[in-house]
Amino acid sequence: MAISRGVALALGLALAQLPGLAQNQLKNLYWGDTHLHTTYSIDAYNWGNINVDPDTAYRFAKGLPVPHPSLGVRVQLKRPLDFLAISDHDISFGVVANYTTGLPELMTTERGREWYRRAQAGEQAAVAREIQAANKKGGKKGGPPPTTPFEPVDPPAARIAIWNKYVDTAEKHNQPGKFTALIGWEWTAMNNGGNLHRVVFTPANAATAKKFYPYGTADSTRPEDLWKWLEQTSARIGADFISIPHNSNLSKGLMFDMVDSDGRPISAEYARQRIRWEPVVEVLQIKGNSETRPELSPNDEFANFEIYNALLVGGLTTPNEGDYVRSALLRGLKIEGQTGVNPYKLGFQGATDSHTGLSTADEDNFYGKSTLDSTPASGPKRGIAIWDAIGWDFAAEGITGVWATENTREGIAAAFKRKEVYASSGPRIAVRVFGGFGFKAADARARDLAQVGYGKGVPMGGDLTAAPQGKAPSLLIHAVKDPIGANLDRVQVVKGWLDVSGATHEKVYDVAWSGNRKPGADGKLPPVGNSVDVTRATYENNIGDAQLATVWTDPNFNPRERSFYYVRVLQIPTPRHSLYDSVALGMDASKTGKPSSIQERAFSSPIWYTPR
Repeated sequence: MAISRGVALALGLALAQLPGLAQNQLKNLYWGDTHLHTTYSIDAYNWGNINVDPDTAYRFAKGLPVPHPSLGVRVQLKRPLDFLAISDHDISFGVVANYTTGLPELMTTERGREWYRRAQAGEQAAVAREIQAANKKGGKKGGPPPTTPFEPVDPPAARIAIWNKYVDTAEKHNQPGKFTALIGWEWTAMNNGGNLHRVVFTPANAATAKKFYPYGTADSTRPEDLWKWLEQTSARIGADFISIPHNSNLSKGLMFDMVDSDGRPISAEYARQRIRWEPVVEVLQIKGNSETRPELSPNDEFANFEIYNALLVGGLTTPNEGDYVRSALLRGLKIEGQTGVNPYKLGFQGATDSHTGLSTADEDNFYGKSTLDSTPASGPKRGIAIWDAIGWDFAAEGITGVWATENTREGIAAAFKRKEVYASSGPRIAVRVFGGFGFKAADARARDLAQVGYGKGVPMGGDLTAAPQGKAPSLLIHAVKDPIGANLDRVQVVKGWLDVSGATHEKVYDVAWSGNRKPGADGKLPPVGNSVDVTRATYENNIGDAQLATVWTDPNFNPRERSFYYVRVLQIPTPRHSLYDSVALGMDASKTGKPSSIQERAFSSPIWYTPR
């Protein structure tokens, strides 16, 4: 069922001003990024970002104009973010950027003073390469941090000084109720060329965050060791943490494996530890979509979205169930059936992973992965020399929508913990999903939709158990277009389940759509159309609907089968960032090697059903 308020939305009215919308009811919707790199990340610095430091990144996220890291021109977000976690790499954390400023704790060795002199003379890039090389020689992956070999690069006192400075910057920008600055970093593990990176953040304040130094890959590249450190540190200082796997699409099957780091089948203890610290996964970001891909979901006509194939160590990926989130959810059902605990009971979120220090996920305001691919002219060039990719291979995504009681560190972190969060490829599509056994069709038209949803069921990220006799799970779904963006094409439900024989299955259902389309004989809904003008990189909102709402009941429910459901909301086609570049360059859009238009989307966190 489609409910259209396109005229009001076209006038730019805020969602809360529209009658009947599920906004500001019990929880508020906040938008933010949990994965952003600044000058404090040595790779970002080596790729040309030598001036967008954490302070500048926070100012940009708050909507203030700042200089572009390479061009120097003024850049600004169309709309500020509500929250941001800067997550610079644990490797050489902030060292290069602080050598250039002459941080006193880095000036205690002759080597450090020499690097400072050379940085002041304009040799920042050469100094960064030397520091990176020195750190690579300093320790053994998976072992304890080196002592003497590291001291000329980043002495222990300097590490603490840099971390404290980083924490103080977040504290300065944190404004409870207005803007949340989360304190975090990236644990940058690579095992056998497979990406096992995690973003880690804490809701702790500055005083508490200064009681630890970030756990890094010089300490260990085993995820189990990271979780153990999180547990021990949490007990020691009284702070919580959230660890978020990202770019599972580049993990070479390791991120969602069926075995642990030692090759043993996943145990209940492993599963409990993992899901304790990793309640969500980053499903959308600049290095592509990690939901699924056509080879793994051949019956999903929308699976071919921003597939990114270039491994971080060079070479191309091959499809692997251990790399993609939908497969992980299915594997989680199987592991839960064997051990009683599901290690992959994951909520969904999106983030940028930008290394420009500029959090942008809009196609028409995208500044690339790094400064090397941040201009139209750099699109056809190899953005980062060690990867088999060009600038146009990167995606302008993503962002996280959070349903939280308040815009504070505690409020945002609590929403992540209960998985009441969702991923968007960029547009701020408002999505609410509730699951239960008592929803009626009329509930989709309720003015107090959130109250109905919480009253009769559980929100996204929640659990349903033991279906009443003769009842199947229903989803109460409500989606509203980005107020300044494109209309909606359709709403889909993705279901996965474990049958009684132990086999897993998946199915995608179209459950609400715009216009008067009807599914064909093959069960597929006709395309919504495409209004993109490739000569001007524009589109018309003359197709699609502003709002879609429905109550959908699983028609193939078996109360004995473990299952999950998540919602995917698709926009009408709009221009891809590579089309904007081609128009700017006056070139044929087909020569970019990328589609001129894409269907941006949002993914809700799943709701799980478990038989008793």
